[in-house]
Amino acid sequence: MKKTPIAILISGRGSNMNALIEACARPDYPARIALVLSNNPDAPGLETARAAGLAAMAIDHRLFPKDRDGHEKAIDKALTDAGVEAICLAGYMRVLTPYLVGRWQGRMLNIHPSLLPAYPGLDTHARALAAGDAEHGCTVHLVTDGVDEGPVLAQAKVRVLANDTEQSLSARVLEQEHLLYPAALATFLSRQ
Repeated sequence: MKKTPIAILISGRGSNMNALIEACARPDYPARIALVLSNNPDAPGLETARAAGLAAMAIDHRLFPKDRDGHEKAIDKALTDAGVEAICLAGYMRVLTPYLVGRWQGRMLNIHPSLLPAYPGLDTHARALAAGDAEHGCTVHLVTDGVDEGPVLAQAKVRVLANDTEQSLSARVLEQEHLLYPAALATFLSRQ
């Protein structure tokens, strides 16, 4: 089976990265992780990736003050040098510029903790609770210039319970994210 080389971009612990690492380890999964990259050199997920035997590096955005394009050009070079063909954003907490989005258009996926188009951006669980939503969930979508606006590839729903807090709702949504992202990536790659 052809395994498409992918990169995973993280900013923190990378729990969705872990789900992708497990999926990519299966012989029947259509992707392999060529690079884990973070904008944060202290991201715990980098050590997790290295412990799994993966190439992992940081390109610290703080070294590029007021030069977002320079930062993203360095990222693009690392991705290209690693032979990456698709990118999975997994808790990458930087809004990307049109430069990087354009370079990887149609090949960059993101997972977002809401049922888009509802609640793009941050604080999705609090916003769903405040709105009194009956269901919440997560979305895998293609990345475009707009924040969390790209075409939806897959979604998973959870019921919002009467006694839910941000933490309890977040935990149930995260469980679904870990199932949804690998499945959505596999489907996406099978259509390429």
